Amino acid sequence: MQLKPKKRLLTRMYLTSLSIITLVGFGLAWMVNMLHAQNSYNEETAQLIAEIPQVAAELREHDLIPDTSAWLDENKKPGGFVVVSCDDRFKQVWTSALAVDKGLFDTCERFNEIRGDSPPYYLTLADERGYFIYLLSVEISGVHYNLLMMKDAARLELESSKYARTTYLRLALVLALALLLLVSAAYWGLRPLTRMQAELQAISDGKASSLSGGYPVEVEGITQALNQLLLQTKSQQERYQNAMNDLAHSLKTRLAAVHAITDDSALDKTSSHEKIMEQVSQMDHLVKYQLKRAMLGRKGLKQEQTQVAPLVEQLAQMLYKIHRDKSVKFSANIPPLILFPGDKGDLMELCGNLMENAFRLCISQVRVTAAITDEGEFELRVEDDGPGVAESLRYKILERGVRADSQSPGQGIGLAVCHEIVESYNGSLTIEESALEGALFRIRIPV
Repeated sequence: MQLKPKKRLLTRMYLTSLSIITLVGFGLAWMVNMLHAQNSYNEETAQLIAEIPQVAAELREHDLIPDTSAWLDENKKPGGFVVVSCDDRFKQVWTSALAVDKGLFDTCERFNEIRGDSPPYYLTLADERGYFIYLLSVEISGVHYNLLMMKDAARLELESSKYARTTYLRLALVLALALLLLVSAAYWGLRPLTRMQAELQAISDGKASSLSGGYPVEVEGITQALNQLLLQTKSQQERYQNAMNDLAHSLKTRLAAVHAITDDSALDKTSSHEKIMEQVSQMDHLVKYQLKRAMLGRKGLKQEQTQVAPLVEQLAQMLYKIHRDKSVKFSANIPPLILFPGDKGDLMELCGNLMENAFRLCISQVRVTAAITDEGEFELRVEDDGPGVAESLRYKILERGVRADSQSPGQGIGLAVCHEIVESYNGSLTIEESALEGALFRIRIPV
């Protein structure tokens, strides 16, 4: 079984950062070492320039600067400097005593091979030792000579090697410190992501509903987008759940009507079939309406105007069948031209829920009124002569799951659905005391 290593952002960051730091560090170390070598060469050059009078004095002391050039062939006297002299063609014409002792008889020829380079001039000469070479041009008895002064490079090489080791040791310390800082920076910099991972896991486990605040600016946009996505998902789930609950609540009334129709012995088979199909048609419309609402939400359903009177009359006939044992006296004061400023499904939900409650809780009388007010608003009033709603409960029962009468059947959904629909139209739903001495539900919606 072959294990595939996981891709890690930290590994990539460490490798990239360390590679850059190492490359720059070694480049700087090389430049520092080169500058140190150049400085050492310049110091030696300055020292040699300062010693030129001493060289001249030594040559004069040993009578090496006569009026003729015969001294070039006779110089066998000891001296304190490693010096050779070359003619214009860099043929070696004179060698100091120290240079003779070291066997440096081909220095000019070797120097001629590198004199086109930039200083410092470094050569390994005949004695297999390394030398720094300094070129001085002099004129003796009218003849031009190239004077090469040599310094043993062993000391400078040793010093440069020691300096280089110190430089690279310091570089290693800097790299170790950089690695430590990188680890610290990565841990500190990725802490918000670790925190975000923990919070997302808490959301997945149901222990939280959104990401907390206080994230860095670079991550804040992501957390805000995630919170918005979580909010949209939660809202969509609630919308689906509410739509299914509302659908079940709406179908319950239609199923009760179908059951009442099938039990009505006064209806013949044809009439019973027509009324059942009418309820089935309403169920089909409700299913389509709730599915559309689940997908689009309330605000996506305000697209048309609906006549109020026919729908109220249709609902009343259905509720008569369901509550036929109560002999409810129903009255509707709805002008034929009154239009509800919205979707037919919304009007069916409003009227269906309010009228079903009124028929169920009334003693014997239910009244529905629709009109356009002087303020230009659509107003729908549903009232009954039942026990009414206590003033302390008038706002609470508009919430899902809250019922005014816990003894009667129901899930506390209908009034919440009505409240949500009315709010989606920027309207208002209020509960008052009716002139029939029961409850009055008043809906007002801007036209």
